[in-house]
Amino acid sequence: MWGLCRYPNVALLNAMSTTPAHRISVAPMMDWTDRHCRYFLRRLSRHVLLYTEMVTTDAILHGNRDKLLRFDASEHPIALQLGGADIGDLAECARIGADWGYDEINLNVGCPSDRVQSGRFGACLMLEPDLVARSVEAMAAAVDLPVTVKSRIGVDDQDEWPTLSGFAAKMLDAGASRHIVHARKAILNGLSPKQNREIPPLRYDLVYRLKAEYPMLPIVLNGGVTAHEEIAAHLQSVDGVMLGRAAYQNPGILTAVDRYYFDPVSEIRTQENAVYEMLPYIEKETTDGVPLRAIVRHMMGLFQGMHGARAWRRYLSENAHRNESATNVVLTAMSLVRNKMAAVAE
Repeated sequence: MWGLCRYPNVALLNAMSTTPAHRISVAPMMDWTDRHCRYFLRRLSRHVLLYTEMVTTDAILHGNRDKLLRFDASEHPIALQLGGADIGDLAECARIGADWGYDEINLNVGCPSDRVQSGRFGACLMLEPDLVARSVEAMAAAVDLPVTVKSRIGVDDQDEWPTLSGFAAKMLDAGASRHIVHARKAILNGLSPKQNREIPPLRYDLVYRLKAEYPMLPIVLNGGVTAHEEIAAHLQSVDGVMLGRAAYQNPGILTAVDRYYFDPVSEIRTQENAVYEMLPYIEKETTDGVPLRAIVRHMMGLFQGMHGARAWRRYLSENAHRNESATNVVLTAMSLVRNKMAAVAE
């Protein structure tokens, strides 16, 4: 019942049943797609490809790898996104990621934050395509996994199409398995990271053109996609669609992904079932000392657009400090949603 979204083109269902994992993915998002978030999102879709937050090579080489790289086996398929610009370090971190069991290694060439720029990685690397190509080549040689790149269509005053086309050509020659394109330019001088997600215009036409220009390179479109109707339209021109904020702020969009894009006979997931499936995880993690708020903050948007959504968010927000009764907090919030739904149905 809950989470069922109208699919815009039922005739496509059978054709999509054998598509690879990258057909639908959830973007790497700093401060959002941590292991708790990914575990939760996996309750909504068994097949969508999940990405870690960007992890810098310095952090992996010198930091707490268990904290940075640990994930639950149920999170597969899962990709590790790396941030860095040193070829040797990237190759070594790709090997480490492979050893930890990730299914894909991705290089961040799209993040526009000041912190990323100061470290000479992220979107500013679009100004150094030869360095990115050598990095991809070294990473691909180091692991027996797909090595992919996530970029913008250009940065600052770069001419968009020549920049994107030339960059993709180098990635293909370097051995990239897939190119994920956030269909906006990154303005490194003058816009904040938040503004860079909203102000530069979306140029889906350039991503479509890129796929037509390089049919042998799988192309995934990212940026501004919020509905299944949009996903279906994009999939007429590219190989995959990556959801970002839409999947985080309204995770219910994932409940029907498995049936729509992977297996037409799979069940439609429900928000309610996802909550119940989270309870053992919440019990274990909070018993191990993880604050309840660290988990439920990712679940706030679960009932977005549904009756009871506000009561759900409010109760979790006001009670997320109660680790000693963590599962009861979530169950009580769930009961408020059920009561609201029942009242409307009467």
